[in-house]
Amino acid sequence: MQTQENMPRPEIILVADTVAREKNIDKEDVFEAMEVAIQKSARSKYGMEHDIRAHIDRKTGAISLARYREVVADENSIENETTQLTLDEAQAYDPKIKVGEFIIDQLPPIDFGRIAAQTAKQVIVQKVREAERNKQFEEYKEKIGTIVNGTVKRVEFGNVTLDIGKTEAILRRDETIPREKFKVGDRIRAYVLDVRRENKGPQIFLSRTCPEFMAKLFTSEVPEIYDGIVQIVAVARDPGSKAKIAVKTDDVTVDAVGACVGLRGIRVQAVVNELQGEKIDIVPYSDDRAQYIVSALAPAEVSKVVIDEENNRIEAVVPQEQFSIAIGRRGQNVKLASQLLGCDIDVLTEEQEQERRSNENKVRSQRFMEALDVDEMIAHLLIAEGFSNVDEIAMVSVKELAEIEGFDEEVAQELQKRAKEYVEKRNKEFAEKSKSMGIDEKLQAIEGLDKDMLLVLANNNIRTIDDLADLSTDELIDILGADTLSTKEAEKVIMAARAHWFEDEKQD
Repeated sequence: MQTQENMPRPEIILVADTVAREKNIDKEDVFEAMEVAIQKSARSKYGMEHDIRAHIDRKTGAISLARYREVVADENSIENETTQLTLDEAQAYDPKIKVGEFIIDQLPPIDFGRIAAQTAKQVIVQKVREAERNKQFEEYKEKIGTIVNGTVKRVEFGNVTLDIGKTEAILRRDETIPREKFKVGDRIRAYVLDVRRENKGPQIFLSRTCPEFMAKLFTSEVPEIYDGIVQIVAVARDPGSKAKIAVKTDDVTVDAVGACVGLRGIRVQAVVNELQGEKIDIVPYSDDRAQYIVSALAPAEVSKVVIDEENNRIEAVVPQEQFSIAIGRRGQNVKLASQLLGCDIDVLTEEQEQERRSNENKVRSQRFMEALDVDEMIAHLLIAEGFSNVDEIAMVSVKELAEIEGFDEEVAQELQKRAKEYVEKRNKEFAEKSKSMGIDEKLQAIEGLDKDMLLVLANNNIRTIDDLADLSTDELIDILGADTLSTKEAEKVIMAARAHWFEDEKQD
């Protein structure tokens, strides 16, 4: 004979099945919501302070209620007399029970009154909503990095709310293409940028300006990209105006740029139309970095490229008539090329580059003439061989110096002797001056600053690593002179000086 406690309740199973199917959520979530509702109603009857738990049999729908009391070591361990009891008290019920286990008292099923039933309904509705939101969050979280279609539901202060099916998504004003206007009912495609869990449901943020949106559009329009035959290496955008996209392929029979353009430009035009007429340059990627730079700066013709790997900087030299094309309107072309390559690009005309090299050589030549007591011809020979300072001459082998055209072993030995004497004398003078001027040893250890620079900084009251760290990039360049450090080099020096600040914060 079945007791009332374990009596089958097929209507419970039916309700769980129906709600799970209608709300498209897991049936287990519905059972758990029902159990919480029953527990809440039972506590209203027996006392909210009790630890009462309900369980629904997943096969029969039978409901069981029980009061749980935790077993603790002694009276000093009791924090709540209603939900806990001592080991001695518990062993009167069960001699084998241990600390940490529970005394479970079965309770008779409750008869739901009107208020209890209403409470249970509210709990179930709330839990079902939570389950729905969690399901939506997980579903759309998986869609981050994809394109979704939506219908404009409302527009407020430029921010667009879209209906994307089961929920809404937000396209913020700064994520829309400039001059793009939407009205209620418009159909929009956008990139899922982020999905956040919030109390009122998942918040889905979209974008039409991010580079990834363009990449996904090309993926949908170009079968070769979708199939992985052509790969997108990088994308740079000035939304609504111009963009550059670098593509490559390992298949020698496929033209990566031609595949993206399509027959009579049909493929690229489809992307341009979606992006409100944004002009797109398709750049062929090359493992030859210099060639890649030349392609990235198209339509300008580049005559020379100088790559500074250490400072991640590129110098592109162009003919005078190509300078404005290389820079682009409002610096757009060079800015997009920089984004595509992931480094800074300086564009110079051939005249500017020649003048700068001439000035640099003049400064170096003067330094060699003064330090080594040589004439201008020898100084120019040293510069032509790639020597930039006296320290390099002091460190190089005599044999290498002697191989310079016009030099012999005797001249090489004399040059190195003079270089070593100069370096030794300079180091000695620097040691005396740095001591008298109070130049901190930590400041002297900063990479990128030579002894002359340190003395110039000391004369401007920059004598400790914190003095240097307090400077801005522009201030450092102004003190040392425009021809000493580039902006990138100055940034590197200042960040090195500030490094100990972050270490101190970590220790704190």
